[in-house]
Amino acid sequence: MQSDPDSTAIASAERLARAVRVQTVSKRPALAASRWALTPVVAASGFAGLGYEIVWTRQLSLALGTEMMAVLGVIAGFFGGLALGAFAFDELIRRARSPWRVYAILEAVIAVWALINVWLLPAAGRALSPLLGTEPSPVLLWAGSLALPTLVLLPATMAMGGTLAALERMTREARGEARVTAGVYGANTAGALAGALASTFLLIPLLGFSGTLVSLAGVNAFCAVSALALGSARGDARADADVARPQPVRELRLTITLFATGLLGIAFEVLVVRLAAQAMQDTVYTFAGLLAAYLLGTAAGGLLWQRAGRDAQDGGLRCLLAGTAFACLITASLAPYVSRLIEATSSAGALGELAVAIALFLAPATAMGALFGLLAQRVRDQRGSVGWAVGVNSLGASIAPLIAAQLLIPTLGIWQALLAVAVAYLLLLPSGRTALMWSAAPAIFALVLWISPAPSLMKVPPGGALLAVREGPMATASVVDDASGTRYLEVNGHFRMGGTSSARSDYRQAILPLLLHQAPRQAVFLGIGTGATVVGGSQMPGVSVLGVELSREVVELLPWFVNTAAAPALRVTVADARRYIAADTKQYDVVVADLFHPALDGSGALYTVEHFQAVKRRLAPRGVFCQWLPLYQLDLPSLRAIIRSFLDVYPDGSAWLNHYSVRTPMLALIGAKDGGYLDPDALAARLRDPAIGQVVRPLGFETPIDLLGQYLGGPRALSAFAGQGPRNTDDYPFVTFDARRNVGALTAAPWSLLLAVTRNMQPDPAELLAGAQRDAWSSRLSAYWRARNRFLEAGASLPGDPRGTALIEAASPGLIEALRSSAEFDPAYGPLMGMARSLISSDRAAARRLLQQIDAAAPSRSEARELLAREFGVRKE
Repeated sequence: MQSDPDSTAIASAERLARAVRVQTVSKRPALAASRWALTPVVAASGFAGLGYEIVWTRQLSLALGTEMMAVLGVIAGFFGGLALGAFAFDELIRRARSPWRVYAILEAVIAVWALINVWLLPAAGRALSPLLGTEPSPVLLWAGSLALPTLVLLPATMAMGGTLAALERMTREARGEARVTAGVYGANTAGALAGALASTFLLIPLLGFSGTLVSLAGVNAFCAVSALALGSARGDARADADVARPQPVRELRLTITLFATGLLGIAFEVLVVRLAAQAMQDTVYTFAGLLAAYLLGTAAGGLLWQRAGRDAQDGGLRCLLAGTAFACLITASLAPYVSRLIEATSSAGALGELAVAIALFLAPATAMGALFGLLAQRVRDQRGSVGWAVGVNSLGASIAPLIAAQLLIPTLGIWQALLAVAVAYLLLLPSGRTALMWSAAPAIFALVLWISPAPSLMKVPPGGALLAVREGPMATASVVDDASGTRYLEVNGHFRMGGTSSARSDYRQAILPLLLHQAPRQAVFLGIGTGATVVGGSQMPGVSVLGVELSREVVELLPWFVNTAAAPALRVTVADARRYIAADTKQYDVVVADLFHPALDGSGALYTVEHFQAVKRRLAPRGVFCQWLPLYQLDLPSLRAIIRSFLDVYPDGSAWLNHYSVRTPMLALIGAKDGGYLDPDALAARLRDPAIGQVVRPLGFETPIDLLGQYLGGPRALSAFAGQGPRNTDDYPFVTFDARRNVGALTAAPWSLLLAVTRNMQPDPAELLAGAQRDAWSSRLSAYWRARNRFLEAGASLPGDPRGTALIEAASPGLIEALRSSAEFDPAYGPLMGMARSLISSDRAAARRLLQQIDAAAPSRSEARELLAREFGVRKE
């Protein structure tokens, strides 16, 4: 039977239509699934990217230092890699038959390179430090800091630069919408927000840097596998004509705007972070909160623009540029009130700082996020992909910190620099009559702020005076004179770095380790503050001293505390202490590390095993390393972690006190390169040297017991006190991420940790002295140490701040008890005799009773007995 051609064609068409319908229905669930399942992938990609940025920048700072030029180089290298990747992969992503596979490959590259960098990045950093040298020029330091992240991280940063373009195309295909750029950017940034918080508050404290990198590589793997699974459900699709034929960007103005907004946005972030540092605690969590607030705003801006706007025409651009300028000006207007906001939210801790960060960042960052969404969408409409937009914007971001730190802050100051950034947004408005309308309000607002007096962010005590200020890219240093005439150095408005009232204590910090070395000739001091430790060390006969200070602003203020004309040989270099020690090739008899506030971001790296090892390599034979610890700024877990780390490098280490003050107690960890015991006879001979005695006697070092009495314990006592637990290492920075508890220690009684040490650390003369000397000194030292501990307990138990007779009544019983333990304990005997002499003119009966108590507690000493005989005619048979 012959078939009808027309009926055959109709039947074939019907079968084809049924097949297409069946195929479409079968794919619809997969398409719907991919439409929504892609959202967590977009967010997870941002999560991992920001986590990597936090880990890698911190690892790089360990090798390159925290000097501003090093920080700028690292940021430029990171953003430069992103820009290069965005440009390099733009065409590939645009033309790919399956952007899902391209994206999966990019995520896999990031994951693999992150795992490689677990060992590659630290090794490359250690190799680069000696090449830079101890005092590289700013250009060399910037170039080296740029080269290291650019080369070592390049495969990963380039791959990151291509992910946003791939995600944008994947989302567009999955949703069947032409304009999704702002939403993808917002969701990706929201993931970055989660990555910043999770990495800082959870992953790094729990896993360290290496463990965090492995975890983030797992997130990349999740993104890659999810993309492949979702893409396979769609199958390969031929790119449409719009995607396949890229168009050049037609507007030079668009290119300039993308570049400028990248520069201005990151410059604004840098300026606000510097502003906030002058009021906030400046811990690792402070920076995380500021970054989170910035990311929260940019994510919200992208998502809001995706939902409510998506108008990529000039009208929307003018609105967002003017709105961004106005929002930046609002933040600038809040600058005088930042300290008050911090005080109002201080009880909430890290959440309070986060709230202040949101107040500073949310409005401008939201406008910036919407602005980038608009600009990227315009590029997408013209070119078919957003990679080019990401690349241009990242190039602007890469130079933003350099412009902010080296041009805006030194030239204008932080506050006026914020105004300049805001006004710069107005200069980008497309020309036209409506541009004047949009710019009028922010321009008037900026003018009002500009002609107003610049707000002072320095706190001056009532009756005091601000004597000098140096505002730099890293810190703001100031010299303040309080109402009592005490002059002190302050950094960022609230971190006191010593002053005229602590000069004697500072000198003792320098002299103690120099006396513990048999014959020091070369000494280096890491951190100088007011310069008193360097000056004190340079007064020791025959000792050549070098000071290393991170902040140039602090060095510029030295003449307020040091008579530079009287100390012409004073040598101070501006450098990061870690990098300096790692790059140095000299040998020193004594290395003294200052009181680094452990909660400050960056200071924890100066207490790591790796840094202690680097210092040991710089010690000459029989060299001594002294690490001072501020017990009034530490919590117990951090102290124990530091001690464990120290003993790991200096197994014969010991602990010493600087003085017997309970208000500002300081502990020194002493490590000798070759170990060994102390020789009291040799120490006595040095103290009898007239040249040395002239320097050390005014500081209370007259006899060996004055120094030996400060001994707290040797390696066994330290090990027992520290117990089991984590060490502070470059890979596991326990102290840095213990910042919240160290900040809390500032509000505790300053002597609380000191008493925890003296009550739980038992000194043993056998760990300090050898042989016959141990036998001769053992009982004297044990008695002296008991007296010292009782003296400290008495000082800590004083109620309030008693003066005059009230002080005598409150303090004398504890001092008498200390004397009963050891008559040699001058820190108790001297004050008691001073109290008795002051009572003679006001209450002779009380003076007589006190002198009799002193004489009974220390009958081997004659001063009290002689005064009794002279003033009261009392003679003891």
